[in-house]
Amino acid sequence: MSAPSLQAFQDQVSELLLRHRSLLDVLSKTGQSSASVNRAVAKAITDCGCIELHATKQTFEPDVDLEDAKEVVHTHVHGELCENCREVVSAELGRNLFYMSALCNLLDINMDDVVQRESQKCSTLGLFNLS
Repeated sequence: MSAPSLQAFQDQVSELLLRHRSLLDVLSKTGQSSASVNRAVAKAITDCGCIELHATKQTFEPDVDLEDAKEVVHTHVHGELCENCREVVSAELGRNLFYMSALCNLLDINMDDVVQRESQKCSTLGLFNLS
């Protein structure tokens, strides 16, 4: 079974969202679901230990070009999510996408258009899209 398009998902969310149809409810649920994603990742580090965080200052050498800088900059993540943590983080990300889609529906914004515009911006700006 293939993944649904963003539009199909957005339509599905519109059909399912009954309880939190208020813009304020959806905004607060979006924030809450984002916090849950952060919490799930933090628990993978602090409770499970399947991944570790080794954060240090990101250093950029002046003589390294932008393309090579990708190899120098680190994610600070060591290890891989275990099956259980991957499932929990994925579920929280899915919930976050659900409420993001609900927000798009309430504001009459098409998620496919948002992704397309952001992709075009990334293509145009390339490495200078330092957001």
